[in-house]
Amino acid sequence: QVQLVESGGGSVQAGGSLSLSCRASGIPISTACMAWFRQAPGKEREGVAHITSASTFYADSVKGRFTISRANSKNTLYLQMNSLKPEATAMYYCAAKRGPCTAGIVWLPDFNYWGQGTQVTVSS
Repeated sequence: QVQLVESGGGSVQAGGSLSLSCRASGIPISTACMAWFRQAPGKEREGVAHITSASTFYADSVKGRFTISRANSKNTLYLQMNSLKPEATAMYYCAAKRGPCTAGIVWLPDFNYWGQGTQVTVSS
């Protein structure tokens, strides 16, 4: 049984930083495609970034400010978010799929394992 548990959300002022974690069990993240998504109130869930054994990919809206990484020994995924903007306010979800990521896109239908989400609020 695959479980993904996010932590690290919270409230921060614009320009600040937050770091999210996602502890995985039942799936080795070293061989999986792991991703972060976010969903703001009234909006669709959107892909933020993904990571495979070979590469990372970021949505244009976060490129240069967010960093996705993982610690295989801890089976944990991370998202470091810097220079946060109010439009980053959303529920952030960790997601996983077995096998490689789809190149060039963080594509929601790819992922069949999801965490419960952690709230990020950025005030202006």
